[in-house]
Amino acid sequence: VKGVGVHAPAVLLVAFVPMLLVAAAYKYLNRADPDAGTSFAWTTRALGPGTGWLNGWAIFLADVIVMASLSDIAAIYTFKLFGFSELGNSKAAIIIGAIIWIALMTWICYRGIELSARIQQALLGIEVVILGIFAVVAFVKVYGSHPPSGSIKPALSWFDPTALKFSDLTVALLLAVFIYWGWDSGVAVNEESEDPAEGPGKAAVISTVLLVLIYVVVSASAQSFHGVGFLTSEENSSDVLNALGKGVLGGTLNKLLIITVLTSASASTQTTILPTARTTLSMAHWKAVTSLLSRMHKRYLTPTVSTLGFGLLSIIVTVV
Repeated sequence: VKGVGVHAPAVLLVAFVPMLLVAAAYKYLNRADPDAGTSFAWTTRALGPGTGWLNGWAIFLADVIVMASLSDIAAIYTFKLFGFSELGNSKAAIIIGAIIWIALMTWICYRGIELSARIQQALLGIEVVILGIFAVVAFVKVYGSHPPSGSIKPALSWFDPTALKFSDLTVALLLAVFIYWGWDSGVAVNEESEDPAEGPGKAAVISTVLLVLIYVVVSASAQSFHGVGFLTSEENSSDVLNALGKGVLGGTLNKLLIITVLTSASASTQTTILPTARTTLSMAHWKAVTSLLSRMHKRYLTPTVSTLGFGLLSIIVTVV
């Protein structure tokens, strides 16, 4: 976004404020009424079935749309990881890869919440460790005896949103808010949690705090290493991650950043399937949609039709 300059960390901090407030609201609403339908169920109780129905479908439609983007990214970065650059430019190959990713994540979500949780822990664990390594190496090189060309040392002004024009801040916030996508997934599985009234709400608030820390540190380290001009130049725009990774981690270790994007996209795919299936399950329980969506697997204790149906619909939308 033109006008943001070095103030990306400031934008992420401002976007954190509404996210934290919403997460806190989720915490207390969940304490009062642990329902897997979350905002659908809560708005139905508070504002009536019409508002609740619209809210439930808004969540569903948004998740179907975003699944196409997430699976697309997962497919492209799978090809990049294994050096299949030509496949990464093929629409047919990307579609096939995206379908495989959606099918895999849908199967994991179908097989039970315990498996889903373990996979999510592994994916996010890998991602956070790699991002931590990237940030530390970048800052060490910036403050070293031979800082990279174009590098700039962090300043407090980077974290000051008042240094931005209001119009630039507004546009940037639209992107920054979306980056926080997925923190609510823990609340969506509240009825499957050991402490449904308290645990999921705490998880939602802690998630937003962890996210803002990761985003601010990584964004600051990225622009500190090469400067804003490097990140926004047309030469690097097609694959800025690869260009930045080679500078910070070297020609071989830059694949770690590819793994980071891959794990992030696949984890986000999973955290889109999980809450959406629970939302439609709750809607079916409330008789806002067909009761078919309320069917549960006797062994895995997951919503079968909601999960598999959402995966199938996501594949159809992705292909189209």
